Order: sequence, then C-alpha cells, then structure tokens
Amino acid sequence: MAVQGTVFTPSLEGMKHVKSEQGEMLTKPFLDVCKLILPVIDKFGAAMALVKSDIGGNITRLEAKYSSDPTKYTHLYTMVQEEVDAKTAKGSSSCTNGLLWLTRAMDFLVELFRNLLAYADWTMSQACTDSYGKTLKKFHGWLASSSFTVAMKLAPDRKKFMEVIAGSGDIGSDMENFCATFSRFLEENHKFLASVGMDDLKAS
Repeated sequence: MAVQGTVFTPSLEGMKHVKSEQGEMLTKPFLDVCKLILPVIDKFGAAMALVKSDIGGNITRLEAKYSSDPTKYTHLYTMVQEEVDAKTAKGSSSCTNGLLWLTRAMDFLVELFRNLLAYADWTMSQACTDSYGKTLKKFHGWLASSSFTVAMKLAPDRKKFMEVIAGSGDIGSDMENFCATFSRFLEENHKFLASVGMDDLKAS
C-alpha cells in the first residue's frame, strides 16, 4: 500500500506529542520521533550506515532506561539529571552520552535537509559534507572523521533520493516544517545538557 504523504509525515504528526502540557520534553514521544526518522536515513543507503547504527544504538540505550521505570522516566531529562547527581553522566555508556550523541546526529540530519532545501544545485555528497562540517565534525576524532568522509562519497543521487522520499506529498514543505519544529527540540536538549555541563563531550 502506498504511504500517504512524504516520509516526513509520520514524524510531523509525532512531534505534536513530544511536549507535555507543561512544556516538558517527554521521553517516549521524543524517542518515537527519532525512530520515525530512521526510514528517511535508510533511503541514503550505505552513506548513512554509520549514522543509522549510531542513532539506533542511542535510541535503544535511552529506551531501555525508560522501560526500566516508565513513570519515573516520563520526562526525558530525569535520566540525565539522575546520572549527573550520581556522577556517572560522563561514562561512555551513560544515557546522558546517548542523548548528547543522538541530538548531535539529529542536528546533522536537520542541517542536511536544510542544505537540500537551500541549495538546489548541490550534489547529495556536497550537502552531506557541508552539514557534517557544521555539526558532528568538531566532536569527532580523526578516525570517526575519516570514516565519515569516505561514507559521504557513497551518497545517493540527489534527484532519485528526493523522488523516493517525496511519496505523494509536498516534500519541500514537509522537510521545512520538520527542520523548523524538530530543531527547537534539539536546541532545548543542548540547553539542558549545557546547563549540567555535558554539552561539550567529544568522541574518544
């Protein structure tokens, strides 16, 4: 059955539920929206294999913590605050680290979609490389950076990619709405992580 709308349609719907009535970030709805982006990443093929596995792993880590006590961890930042208080937030397997890298990977994707909207003459590889330089690159060590640069060369043909993700909807409008709305949640994550001294961790 053909999907109604574009590949962004489910995440645009999901984003309506990310905040509580009090304006707090809710764990499950936020992670659900991140999961809804995975089919978009799939369409990039091999170029995004690293990003997809990184995002998937961090979602799984945060979901496992949430599932251990859904009532306690209803709000996304509770698990981070708990680790900060316990002095375990900087550990490589912490949920704080998971949220930080998940947010950074999503920053990269938002920047990439913005590039595709703004620069019609750029190849997919150019759009990917530019957005990587503006987001993830400064936090990556030499090895991660090299792997990423090689992967970007495998980026799909831009025209084909846009056709695949467009479905039956208005891809330009949906992409723009996605970037505008989701980037606000990501900014909020960064603000909170910075407030507890956790927004500048680099890859080992």
